[in-house]
Amino acid sequence: MAIDYKQVPSPCYVLDETRLRKNLELIKKVQDNAGIEIIMAFKACAMWSAFPIINEYIPRAAASSIHEARLAFEEMGTKAHTYSPAFTRKEFTEILKYSSHITFNSLTQFEAHKDTLKNHKEHISVGLRINPEFSDVETDLYNPCAPGTRLGVAANNLPDELPEEIEGLHFHSLCESSSFDLEKTLQAIEKKFATYLLKAKWINMGGGHLMTRKGYDTEHLIKILKAFKEKWNLKIILEPGSAFMWQTGDLVASVVDIVLDNEIKTAVLDVSFTAHMPDCLEMPYKPKVTGAYQEPKKGKPTYRLGGNSCLAGDYMGLWSFDNELKIGDQLIFEDMIHYTMVKTTMFNGVPHPSIAIWNDEKGLKIVREFGYEDYKGRMG
Repeated sequence: MAIDYKQVPSPCYVLDETRLRKNLELIKKVQDNAGIEIIMAFKACAMWSAFPIINEYIPRAAASSIHEARLAFEEMGTKAHTYSPAFTRKEFTEILKYSSHITFNSLTQFEAHKDTLKNHKEHISVGLRINPEFSDVETDLYNPCAPGTRLGVAANNLPDELPEEIEGLHFHSLCESSSFDLEKTLQAIEKKFATYLLKAKWINMGGGHLMTRKGYDTEHLIKILKAFKEKWNLKIILEPGSAFMWQTGDLVASVVDIVLDNEIKTAVLDVSFTAHMPDCLEMPYKPKVTGAYQEPKKGKPTYRLGGNSCLAGDYMGLWSFDNELKIGDQLIFEDMIHYTMVKTTMFNGVPHPSIAIWNDEKGLKIVREFGYEDYKGRMG
């Protein structure tokens, strides 16, 4: 049974529980068959109303900030694997309360916080982020190995021996990548970091493993993970984000107005690309709209889709439709759960979409609605 969009108010992010469970089953299968640990990265989606479902399959989390670590502890019931480019002294003691692992971005960061770690009552496993200096990611905005990166330490900047407190290595150089991209990355790491791999207890291979995308070779992923684990005698951790929520839900919007300029018709919506779908403009990429032709089709009504903010560039296009759009028509932007809600803004004070979960048996459940107080509360 599919989502009954007639029940979904506009605007609204709606997560399909059935689709989510399908992804979770695949992710758990990879984890179990490869003999590794997979944890969920909140950076892609921190929709904690879905955590009870996720916990049935993958009950661990990766955090990139004090707030994500606390969310993991309070709402997922787990201590997080926490990494940040920079931990401040003010927040670090509190972060330790919510973390089982801490990965530092540099040895300078480790030195700044090692005494606080020593004084912490419980053992926390410490890691260091490394820079493989290799990535197939083509968009510089998402490439952590681009020249001059602030993320991780290159091999030639490491001492011969790492501090004895550092038990693990961490890298993150993939973005919606394949298992073959990972394989090439591991080859680069083996070439440059073999000495450190021999002494490590674990390696965190970060995110970007889009194993739930159609066509992804999960058997190849399992094969290379098992081989790497056996060769180096390491515990392997993956922390994908998008893979959890890939194609699990949509952003429901409505046409508010239709304007014409220089023969371009723009359907103005009750959602904003810059405020509610920022990755579309940042990557950039053109999202799929249910029932629309992804590219202009001769002889079909064609529209640019525009957001409801005052930013001139808050639009994308063009899409064609079988019928003329009318004010009040519903449009569905597909695959809008990952890297949307976590990156949204209230620019212009535009109304924020609600958040809902669709269950085939129970129907639609609105889990969050936003109003004026949410906007005002951020601007105090």
